[in-house]
Amino acid sequence: MSLIKFNNKNRLFPWNTNELKSFLSSEDFFDDDFFAEDGLMPAMNVKEHKKDYEIEFAVPGFDKKDFEVTINDDILHVYGEKSQEKEEKEEDYTRKEFNYNSFKRSLKLPKNVNANKDVKATYNNGILKLNLSKYEEKEAIPKKVIEVK
Repeated sequence: MSLIKFNNKNRLFPWNTNELKSFLSSEDFFDDDFFAEDGLMPAMNVKEHKKDYEIEFAVPGFDKKDFEVTINDDILHVYGEKSQEKEEKEEDYTRKEFNYNSFKRSLKLPKNVNANKDVKATYNNGILKLNLSKYEEKEAIPKKVIEVK
């Protein structure tokens, strides 16, 4: 009997299709690597307000120092890494435990995000919250009709 690699990802996740990926990566939506095959992604909420975007990541168990948030070429990169090590030594045994968690999420920002303004990042009760300012909307100039003589 031989083993054959079986990829049933689309059966388990029927929404993981090329059509949905291309729809979500259109200009109107945040483009992100949710469908990437490597690792688990933290849950994310994106809220659009009149003057900014608010992005929340559910990442319990981390500390403020565990995050790296950068913007490069209109792409927001959020990286988190945490490791713990615990060692217990007794006369006749040694017990060593370690834990490692990391994630990386990249989002293509909409064109109306002003990345030059300060981006506010806070971490509280397991939620990493980012606030990204929008460009100020300019008032529309009314159409002027010029009479031809």
